[in-house]
Amino acid sequence: MKIGELAERTGTTAETIRYYEQKGLLPEPDRTASNYREYAPEHEQRLRMIRNCRTLGMSHAEILELLSAQDSDSGDCSAVNRIVDEHLEHVREKIRVLQHLEIALHTLAGQCSGATSTEACGILKGLADCLAEPLPRSTHMNGPDDLHR
Repeated sequence: MKIGELAERTGTTAETIRYYEQKGLLPEPDRTASNYREYAPEHEQRLRMIRNCRTLGMSHAEILELLSAQDSDSGDCSAVNRIVDEHLEHVREKIRVLQHLEIALHTLAGQCSGATSTEACGILKGLADCLAEPLPRSTHMNGPDDLHR
């Protein structure tokens, strides 16, 4: 199948498919005589796995490890369990960061008494005075901008 068909069948853009190939997540397909990519059913299966992993918030590095474990066919899935357990802890860490963010935003929202001038706005004063404590730093995220990796 051509890249457009693979994209349609998996709900992925052709650009993303080429990106996954470039990053080594998806093996490059064979080429036709006219130099078109020709994808096999194995590409579709692997792409679905990649997409499911991304939906679960896994990083490319985690996905590469899972794919490597799948490709090794060693019969031992302890590495897979370790990867999922570590990712679960990363998710829990993100939840803690988001809960801290929720509390900080709730505190800021409580500083506003309604329709007042911007000079008297408790939220703006709170932001300027660092009312909100900094978010805890995460070992798996670069910061609050990296909640979705």
